[in-house]
Amino acid sequence: MSALAPLRIPAFRLLITGRTVNALGNSFAPIALAFAVLDLTGSATDLGLVVGARTLVNVVFLLFGGVLADRMPKHLLMVGASLAAAVTQGLIAALVLTGTATIPLLIVISALNGLVGALALPATSSILPQIVPAEIRQQANALNRLSLNSAAVLGAPLAGVVVAATNPGWGIAVDALTFLVSGLLFAFLRVPRAQAAAPVTKAPDAKAPDAKAPDATAPGVIGDEQTPGAAAVEPSRPNIFADLRTGWSEFWSRTWLWAVVAGFCVINASWSGSLYVLGPVVADDTIGRRAWGLVLAAQTLGMIAGALIAMRLRMRRMLLFGVFSTFFMAVPVLILGTSPQLWLLFAGALLAGLMLEQFGIAWETTMQEHIPADKLARVYSYDMVGSFVAIPIGEMAVGPIAHAVGVEPTLVGATVLMTLAVVGMLCSRDVRTLPHEVPKAQTGPVKESVA
Repeated sequence: MSALAPLRIPAFRLLITGRTVNALGNSFAPIALAFAVLDLTGSATDLGLVVGARTLVNVVFLLFGGVLADRMPKHLLMVGASLAAAVTQGLIAALVLTGTATIPLLIVISALNGLVGALALPATSSILPQIVPAEIRQQANALNRLSLNSAAVLGAPLAGVVVAATNPGWGIAVDALTFLVSGLLFAFLRVPRAQAAAPVTKAPDAKAPDAKAPDATAPGVIGDEQTPGAAAVEPSRPNIFADLRTGWSEFWSRTWLWAVVAGFCVINASWSGSLYVLGPVVADDTIGRRAWGLVLAAQTLGMIAGALIAMRLRMRRMLLFGVFSTFFMAVPVLILGTSPQLWLLFAGALLAGLMLEQFGIAWETTMQEHIPADKLARVYSYDMVGSFVAIPIGEMAVGPIAHAVGVEPTLVGATVLMTLAVVGMLCSRDVRTLPHEVPKAQTGPVKESVA
């Protein structure tokens, strides 16, 4: 089976191109915004408030984003969110470039940007199974992440150069422009009528209601669209809260799902506070802003290598391997706190990125394989809320904690928390034993579909 087989599908090419352009701009945004705030006040606490406000609002509205994504055409949600994000990022860029930015203004606009992202992220994550056949979905997930990480590898060091040489506002302006381009690409995206949006057929999770779930491949139900001539039978959805309850039932019935999400609640809080708040502070005092861009690029370079490896892996315990790989995420955090030298940070970030990608691809493939397609966006939203809910807490709390106990003890403590979280996930029997159905080699060509 060719690793490039998903690229024969026009809709997948549009999706991956739009997301790659967006990722290129997003690689500028965190570096530019971080140093814009530091230039404004020099306070790690203020930086934590700005980035934390976006994440907090994002988490609050993710569940509604999941419901909307299961109710309406996903590509339309993605187009609208891209245009709105372009406006919010453009406004931040204008404020920074004109010297009129203030911390309260940045907090408010960042929060609006978080709202926009929350409405689109579940749709962006769950549309891939409706485009790509199950037998090449692992390759599609790997290609998707490979392209996103490649864009970040190019963008992060370039952002460091731009921010150091000019004004952080120009980096944020680049992000706004890429949102416009990705929105245009998503406008041409359609869910193929010929592709069913169903998970791989397999024995259901013993604790999951898959066997009783509505069949997404039944006649007339294909992703967001209906088969020509089929009876237009729309499932009854009395209100948005009923959809939320259904999504919660799907989420909570799978121990492997909520166990990993709980673990990543701790990991993400520690990771984001360490890398995105204390990281720029340590870099300003040690290796410099350009070098910090190189460190972030090293992480994404490792993720590119990881995706190339992961797309060819064949194993029955894919989730177990993915979760074990997350042990290495703590390496750059420990180095940042104990010996922030460029070559050590570069190597640690490279290793963390390579191993993190093993988890990322394993996780997405597992979700798409075990969750009914018509509920996938809602389950994704619960996954995102659970995983992300502690991020704003970590981003907002890490500044005061570091001020009270010191930067080095704070980063070492974050390393310990991340390691314990991985141990906790591996304590779950379901995480260790959940099977993955290894696809058989494809004997015929991938059927192309219209976008």
